[in-house]
Amino acid sequence: MGPTGPSDHDGQNDPGWRNDPGGDGAHAHNRQDPQQPRSYSTGQLWSWLIIAALVVTLVVVERDRLAFLFGVLIFVVALLISVMLHEFGHFITAKKFGMRVTQFFVGFGRTLWSTFRGETEYGVKVLPFGGFVKITGMTSVEDVDVAHEPRSFRNQPGWQRIIVLAAGSFMHFVLALFLLFVLAIGVGQASTRLDVPGTNVISSIATCVPVSNKALNSTTNPCAGAKAGHVPAEIAGLKPGDKIISVGGKPVGTWDQLKSALAAQQAHVPVPIVVERAGRDLRLTVDLAVVPGHSEPYLGVTPSEVYLRSGFVSSVAFAGDQFADTLTSSASAIAKLPAAIPDLFSKNRSSTAAGQVSSVVGVGEVTGDVVQAALPWQAKVTVVALIIASLNIFVGAFNLLPLLPLDGGHLAVVIFERIRAWFNRLRGRPDPGLVDIQRLVPLSLLVFALLVGLGTLLIAADIFNPVHLQV
Repeated sequence: MGPTGPSDHDGQNDPGWRNDPGGDGAHAHNRQDPQQPRSYSTGQLWSWLIIAALVVTLVVVERDRLAFLFGVLIFVVALLISVMLHEFGHFITAKKFGMRVTQFFVGFGRTLWSTFRGETEYGVKVLPFGGFVKITGMTSVEDVDVAHEPRSFRNQPGWQRIIVLAAGSFMHFVLALFLLFVLAIGVGQASTRLDVPGTNVISSIATCVPVSNKALNSTTNPCAGAKAGHVPAEIAGLKPGDKIISVGGKPVGTWDQLKSALAAQQAHVPVPIVVERAGRDLRLTVDLAVVPGHSEPYLGVTPSEVYLRSGFVSSVAFAGDQFADTLTSSASAIAKLPAAIPDLFSKNRSSTAAGQVSSVVGVGEVTGDVVQAALPWQAKVTVVALIIASLNIFVGAFNLLPLLPLDGGHLAVVIFERIRAWFNRLRGRPDPGLVDIQRLVPLSLLVFALLVGLGTLLIAADIFNPVHLQV
C-alpha cells in the first residue's frame, strides 16, 4: 500500500487514498501528547500473549516440520521487510521534501507499541500484514488544518510528488537487485563445468547398473530394463557427500580426473579407492561394473553441483540480466492471469498457466518446501533469494500500474495534472489545480474490489489446490 493521509490514533486505516480528516483537527483530542510517555493497556498485553501462544502452539503442532516452518518464517519476515522498505521509500522522500508525515507503522489493527519522534508517531500494530505511512494532504478531498497546508503533499511541486509516489516501487527494485548481486558475488552460480574442484564430491548413488550406454545417458529413466541394486559404489560402501580422493592410487580432485582414473581401471577387478568422510580418510575397495557401449568401467555415482562466485562486474551484470528476465516474465504472468483463473482448482493446475500464478500463501509454502528439501545450502539460499527477489520485482512493477488505489494510479493523476497545467499555460489559461479525486471514487472502488477478489481466489486455490515445488 502506498502513503496515505492522516487517520485516527487507533490505526483504523481506510484503503488507498481515503483518509480520516480528523488527523489534523477535528479529532486532535484523541491523540496522545508526544511529550508524554505512552501507557500500555491490558488489551495490548493480551495481544502480545496471544501472539506468543500462537507461535508456541504452531511450533509444538508442527514440530516434525520445523525446517518447513523456518522456511515459511523466512518468507514472512522477508515479505514484511519488503513492505516496510516500500513504505520507508515514501517516508524518507516525503521527509526530505519537508512534507508533514504523522505516522509510520508496521502492521494494522490495534497498536501494540508506539513512540513519537518529533511530529511523527512510529509503532507496531497487532496484525503483521504490511504497514503504512501517513502523509498529510494526499488528495484534494482531505481536510487539512490551515497551519499544515503549506507542508501537505498536495501543495508540493509535481516532480516532488512523483518521486514520493514512485519511491515505494523503487525500494522493491533496489532490494531485488541487491539480493541478486549478493547471490552472485557471495553464494555463486551453479556451474556445469566438471573440471573444477568440488565436483569429485558424490551427490547421489545410482540405483542400478544401466543396460546400455543409451540408458546411461538417459535423463528420464536410466534404469529402464535393468535390475535394481548391484551398483559398485553402493556395494563398496560409498555414500552421498563422500569426497573421492584417489582411485587405484591415482589422485582425484575433479570429476574429469575421476573419469580419467576410472578409465585406467579394469572392470570386475578389485580397485582401491580413498574417500574423505566427516573429515577422515576411508580406504575402500570397489569392483567396477561394465555398461555395454560405454568406454569406462561403471562406478555408479553422480557429481555434486559446484557454485562459482562471480566478480563485482559479473555480479552486477548477473543482477541486471535476472532483473530484466523477471520483469519480462512478471509481465507475461499478469497477461496470462485471466486465462489461468479457470484452472486454479483443476487437478492438473501445475501443468497449466494457473501453476505459474500464486498468492503469498503459495509462495510461502514453496519457500518452506525448499528449506525442508534435501538440497545443498547453496541451492536453498539461491532458490529462496530468487523467490524473494522475484516477488519484489513483481510487486514493484504491479504497483506502478496506472490504477487507483495503486501508487501508479496516483502517479497517473499527478502526471495528468502537470500535463493539463502545461497545456493551459501554452493557451494562456490558469492552472486548473488538483484533479477532483471524488470523480474517480467509483473506478477506484471497482479496482480495489477486483484486487481483493483476485487475491482471495488465489489464496483459496493455494490452500485447497496447492502447487508443490518438485525438489
